[in-house]
Amino acid sequence: MRSPRLAALELRRFGRGRLPRAALVALLLLPLLYGALYLWSFWDPYGRLDRVPVALVNEDRGATAAGKRIDAGHDITEGLRESRTFAWHEVSAAEARKGVEDGTYYLSLTMPADFSARVASGSGDDPETGALQVRTNDANNYIVGQISKTVFNEVRSAASAKTSRTYLDRIFVSFSDIHDRTVRAAGGADKIESGAGKAEKGSKQLADGLSTAKTGSAELSKGLKKLTSGAGTLEDGSAQVAAGTQTLADKADAVDEKLGPFLKDNQQAIADTARLVADSAKAVRHNLTTLVKAAPVADQGAHAASDTLDEVYRTRCQDAALPDLSCADLKKAKQAADDVTSVADDLDTLIADQDGDLGKLDTDLAALQKQAQALADRAPHLSEDLHDAVTRIDKLNDGAAKVAAGAKKLHTGLGTAHTGADDLDKGVGRLRTGADDLSGGLYKLADGSAELAGGLHDGASQIPDYDKKDRDRRTEVMADPVQLASEDLHKAPNYGTGFAPYFIPLSLWVGAMVAYMLIPPMNRRALAAGGSALRIALAGWLPVAVVGVLQTLALMSVLHWAIGLQMARAAGTIGFLFLVAACFAALVQWFNARFGAAGRILVLALLMLQLTSAGGTYPVETSPRFFAALHPFLPMSYVVAALRRLITGGGLGPVWQATAVLAAFTAGALALTAVSARRRQVWTLDRLHPELTL
Repeated sequence: MRSPRLAALELRRFGRGRLPRAALVALLLLPLLYGALYLWSFWDPYGRLDRVPVALVNEDRGATAAGKRIDAGHDITEGLRESRTFAWHEVSAAEARKGVEDGTYYLSLTMPADFSARVASGSGDDPETGALQVRTNDANNYIVGQISKTVFNEVRSAASAKTSRTYLDRIFVSFSDIHDRTVRAAGGADKIESGAGKAEKGSKQLADGLSTAKTGSAELSKGLKKLTSGAGTLEDGSAQVAAGTQTLADKADAVDEKLGPFLKDNQQAIADTARLVADSAKAVRHNLTTLVKAAPVADQGAHAASDTLDEVYRTRCQDAALPDLSCADLKKAKQAADDVTSVADDLDTLIADQDGDLGKLDTDLAALQKQAQALADRAPHLSEDLHDAVTRIDKLNDGAAKVAAGAKKLHTGLGTAHTGADDLDKGVGRLRTGADDLSGGLYKLADGSAELAGGLHDGASQIPDYDKKDRDRRTEVMADPVQLASEDLHKAPNYGTGFAPYFIPLSLWVGAMVAYMLIPPMNRRALAAGGSALRIALAGWLPVAVVGVLQTLALMSVLHWAIGLQMARAAGTIGFLFLVAACFAALVQWFNARFGAAGRILVLALLMLQLTSAGGTYPVETSPRFFAALHPFLPMSYVVAALRRLITGGGLGPVWQATAVLAAFTAGALALTAVSARRRQVWTLDRLHPELTL
């Protein structure tokens, strides 16, 4: 009898009574209970957080900053009520503490009494951060506490951004105020500049007039000074000065008469001589450097030559059986080489001992070279320079003579009016000095006020003057300058869709487990008839594979039509799950066929290992190393990865890989079941009296 017919006979057994039919229905619906109920229970938990009771405590007393009232706690409370993130219950601090402790509330959020004051402190001298207080109780529910951290971080960010907007808005308003006041200050500076300019012109006219008056008073003083007793002293002093300048002029003229022609006739010779001295100093420095470097080399060469002559003399004249005729000359040459070596040693020692003095000599020669070169460059102009100096001394002498003559005239002037004229001259002088100072100060004032006005106008043009629309836009950007532009490829619409690839294979595995509790892993009729081992394996596998297909259709129909599971590739998902059901049936069949009653326990253990190593909830990289090591060797790991691509979308590489792996597992399990069938055809005492039955 063929395997499909045996499988049909096995399934036909379930139609012979009410209880078998009920068992078949239960068998078909069992994966539905696992998969659909589990996914339905937490299909979209984040969408129902508004049912979670949370205590909200607002103790904030508010604050005032820059003349403006701030109620940050009230604003946050209003925003939370509108958001409906949780089921907010506004209670006192004591009620919140008690409710979190006894489980009435899962957690609490508190705005402390100084919350607004801390927020407003950002514009004061002692800024502080505002603190939102969160109290959780993991004894009530651990997951809610974790969710709250994410939610309250968003609340904190929003509150911080709003606070920053308030603070920055005040800054931009201040910018506008500063701009307006700077413009007004610039206008005032323009007026100061205009007035200072007019005052400066008037003071300059006054200074010019007083300068003219001072000239007149000075002329009057000169005339009246002839009558003073001090005019004689002035006359004597000016005469002495004139005599001294005359003596200086005479000596300068004499030097010019003697030295001038010589310099004029020998300018080129002086230049050439100075240039020769500079070149000589340069050459000496070069030769000195060469001597320092060459002396050790010459010493070594002298020694080498002396050693060579010594060797020649010894070979030809001392060791030879018949001395050479040139031995006398060689001896003289040897002695001369020794003398040269001695001189070279002395020279090298002298240079080494005088290294510091040679360095100083080189420095002095460098200075001499520089000075001689400077003299050579200036030599063509020495005669002109001397003539210019003499001419200036002569002019000084003429001036001194004039001063002496003027002093003599003053001595003969009016004497009785000297005191009054002198006081008048001094007073006019002080007035002129004061007028000059006033004119200079007013000029600086006008110049400074012009700079002030220009600077204020430039500053006003650089200070921003924002209108309300621009201020709001800039405040929004500066308060929250970084936005997260996230892109979610193949996004799962809800929590249940994300976990469906994990629970669906779990359901099919449990369905195969229960199916082999009702259907024997190997057909008894085929075993008794001594049929082919492979045919026996297929006959035991096909009924459960068919049941698995029916289980898959029932499960996915409910998930899609009743719960709302959307699949990117619906046909591919169903077809792949048919393969999954067939593979799981083959694996469970082998465990039951090979190990008997103990196989059911092993199947359950293998399920636990697959659930913990498949990476269905958290990435497998976050699991302990034991589970990460098992991950690539168990079929459910590949099933979960493939279903994610089939349900939410993405590349099909993991799907084809999983298909190959499941096909290999199926073929391998069927082959092992065939081996177990071959063994089952031989009856033993263990089969007649098993140690364990379930």
